[in-house]
Amino acid sequence: QVVLVESGGGLVQAGDSLRLSCVASGRTFSRNRMGWWRQAPGKEREFVASISWKTYYADSVKGRFAISRDNIKNTVYLQMNSLKPEDTAVYYCAADPAQSGISSHPESYAYWGQGTQVTVSS
Repeated sequence: QVVLVESGGGLVQAGDSLRLSCVASGRTFSRNRMGWWRQAPGKEREFVASISWKTYYADSVKGRFAISRDNIKNTVYLQMNSLKPEDTAVYYCAADPAQSGISSHPESYAYWGQGTQVTVSS
């Protein structure tokens, strides 16, 4: 069982930065693939970034966002720079203990947090 709690969302202006945090339970955190996803109203949940032994990013955020992790703190981060209004969404943290699937497929992740709202104004 893995429990994920996100924080760090808020209301910012275009061009600003935010850092999201996700604290995970469990002693096997370092062996989990961790992912960040987002979902805007009326749209499907979309992949943002993942991290295991390497990182992957959606084309829409590559060069602006950076995913990282601290295995001692059981925390994964998403640093978001140069935010755009189209980044507005609820951002979700997810964990994949098995690391057997494809990073950009939601079915690969067994555990999900409750989400944190990110709103970017023009």
